[in-house]
Amino acid sequence: MSMAEALPLTPVGACCTPVTQDVLSAEDAESMAVAFKALGDPTRLRLLSIVAASEGDEACVCDLTEPVGLSQPTVSHHLKILMDAGYLTRSKRGTWAYYKLVPGSLDRVSVLLATATA
Repeated sequence: MSMAEALPLTPVGACCTPVTQDVLSAEDAESMAVAFKALGDPTRLRLLSIVAASEGDEACVCDLTEPVGLSQPTVSHHLKILMDAGYLTRSKRGTWAYYKLVPGSLDRVSVLLATATA
């Protein structure tokens, strides 16, 4: 499937349709940009899905390096970006860090996307 087939064309005139019902404040726009930027990397999306699919919605960094094929420092860097964006929390147990999905953290992104398509 080509990219043109995968993405529907925007109807003429839709460029002027607001993204949301209300205008985003500068602070909300900045926050959403950080959230979208964090999700804009395939490795971070995979890490987020692995953590969310893990038993107890929690995963040790030691279990995240092999599935994405990256070194532990690189994986930790990606996880920090996801934490800074508010998607994950971290707890230390001995020498290992465990990451957990923040409940409802994907809700604000899904609400904005649902509003944009409504």
